[in-house]
Amino acid sequence: MIHRQLSMDVKAEPEWNPETSPSLWINHASRLLMRLFERRLRPLDFSMTYMLVVMALKEGGALLQKDLAERAHVEQPTMAVLLSRMERDGLITRVQHPTDKRASRITLTRKSQGRIPAAKRALAEVVERMTAGFSERERETFLSLLRRAVQNLDEAAREGAK
Repeated sequence: MIHRQLSMDVKAEPEWNPETSPSLWINHASRLLMRLFERRLRPLDFSMTYMLVVMALKEGGALLQKDLAERAHVEQPTMAVLLSRMERDGLITRVQHPTDKRASRITLTRKSQGRIPAAKRALAEVVERMTAGFSERERETFLSLLRRAVQNLDEAAREGAK
């Protein structure tokens, strides 16, 4: 009777196998992607973190540091360090805001503007390599599923922060 009671109270361990877990494969793919992206961008004096800023400035024109931090989903101190490195590397310039003397508008230099096409080409080639053998429909489905997974995780993270 006691043995039976104990076995009923013990819950079965949930099934989890790393080889069949999407999280393992997503993490592995992400690390490989970042390694290949960085390798391809390095000769252009770019990195993946730089690319977030470069593309935001290319699309949005001159932006404030706080706007760039929001677009890149990073804290302002992190963005400040990143912008300092980019300025040191000659990829951005800071122009004093016309009405707020404490703020600077960030703009791309000619150097970075001239390297954007090659950087985008390099990134596209890596993505093409990653999805080699996928049909167009499979690529769309893959992207849709990844977006949904990120949305689900984003919601879970916000719920956990409450």
